Amino acid sequence: MTDVVHATDHVAEIQRLRRELNAVILAHFYQEPAIQDLADHVGDSLYLAQRAAEARADVIVFCGVHFMAETAKILNPEKLVLVPDLTAGCSLADGCPADEFAAWLAGYPGHKVISYINCSAATKALSDVICTSSNAVKVVESFPGDQPLVFAPDRFLGRWVNEQTGRDMVLWHGSCEVHEVFSAIRLEELREDHPDAVVAAHPECPGVILDQADHVGSTASILAYARTTPATKIIVVTEPGIMHQMQKENPGKTLLPAPGADETCSCNLCPHMRKNTLAKLHACMRDRTPALELDPELSRRALLPLQRMLDLSR
Repeated sequence: MTDVVHATDHVAEIQRLRRELNAVILAHFYQEPAIQDLADHVGDSLYLAQRAAEARADVIVFCGVHFMAETAKILNPEKLVLVPDLTAGCSLADGCPADEFAAWLAGYPGHKVISYINCSAATKALSDVICTSSNAVKVVESFPGDQPLVFAPDRFLGRWVNEQTGRDMVLWHGSCEVHEVFSAIRLEELREDHPDAVVAAHPECPGVILDQADHVGSTASILAYARTTPATKIIVVTEPGIMHQMQKENPGKTLLPAPGADETCSCNLCPHMRKNTLAKLHACMRDRTPALELDPELSRRALLPLQRMLDLSR
């Protein structure tokens, strides 16, 4: 009962502080349900970037991971951007350090650089345009067919986009630690146990997973598919935080989280997203810290490819 009282207290204080600070709370689909239910906007990376770009609030509170809060700060350099846990990172962003990426890019002169939004501000600053899983195909198709392209940092998303567009982009060898652990064998077994189920998967998954999917798309796309498919049972192959919104929108449907290769751990839970808690959200708003800061020149350079993405997504 004590935990429930504390949670209620946190919610009440967060609501009060939101008014006091004139703050907007943005939350990714992979956040815990209590945070999603409190947020002003819940969505995927593209949707949250768009909401950050048009924010009129004085303070942006970003419940996601570090690169997402960086994006909000790049788009709003004059605003206070708060994050519940500044150490909430991303294996994709961490696996593509800007100095290593710059050295690697030197081997591909004449190539335009498309970087997935799951990268650091410094890596964004080395790019020609940013994309998300929602708009990656559209961004790639905005370039002439004979234009050589580099895609980073997710090789699985890049491979899927190559298949959708018929391109042959050069791919940085990165991956998401959550999406790469789904087991093709165990997914096949789950499908056999539930032959009436459809499979919805995120394109950050390996090809052997996507080959079994009835629908491949971003988190927002998966949500839309869940609303429109006549199937009443859906196997969900992405971080299971999305299932909170899916169940709210589809109360009559059965949602089955796809299994990972290791039955002894919850490896398909993003450990970085889950660093954010209701208590930390309350504390960051109460104390106005941790606040995300970026070098102004770096922010200026990273804004150009981000703005190109937003312009293409209108």
